[in-house]
Amino acid sequence: MILPTLDLEKELWAKGYKYIAGIDEVGRGPLAGPVVAGALIITSEEQVVDGVRDSKTLSEKRREELCKRITEITPAYGVGSASNVEIDALGIANAVNLAMKRAIEALIDSFNLKPDYLIIDGRSVKALDQYESFRMDKGDLNHYSIAAASIIAKVARDTQMKKYALDFPVYGFERHMGYGTKFHLDALNTYGISPIHRKSFSPVSKFVVNL
Repeated sequence: MILPTLDLEKELWAKGYKYIAGIDEVGRGPLAGPVVAGALIITSEEQVVDGVRDSKTLSEKRREELCKRITEITPAYGVGSASNVEIDALGIANAVNLAMKRAIEALIDSFNLKPDYLIIDGRSVKALDQYESFRMDKGDLNHYSIAAASIIAKVARDTQMKKYALDFPVYGFERHMGYGTKFHLDALNTYGISPIHRKSFSPVSKFVVNL
């Protein structure tokens, strides 16, 4: 198993960047709900939490445990999202970018701490204005701050989807978090779409008249 390291963060610290923020998003592919981004600043090795790795490789319980510890020890973090309505209006790529901007804004607003440099998961993500940054694929596998940000984002999104499950129980959002499982697709065929479905995504779009 690949474990993320601080190698890139250390290189940037050595170049004089003090507040390095890792950024990642979750929820690019689901048929319903928001896309959510996490941003997290790390300034030293002492802020590393053992067990942090790509959120997709962790159990729900373990993610929640790590998220609690990460948010206790990190100097600053933020979560931002773009709704299903914004995803439909902007397209998923622009919505991801919007969620990441909001995550940074939330970090700054909550902790009054501005990043010096961003390391972002995803080469296809647009550069975020006003910040020096480096974008890469599979950043959550290799770099600690991005992996930690992915855990924060995943826990935040799952929490939101569980709340939606109470409002729209027939879809079982608490089971699949909006992804296109058989249960979810069967529910779509039976009940049609809910207010949180992404109308621009197939096969949700076939249930929409005059999209």
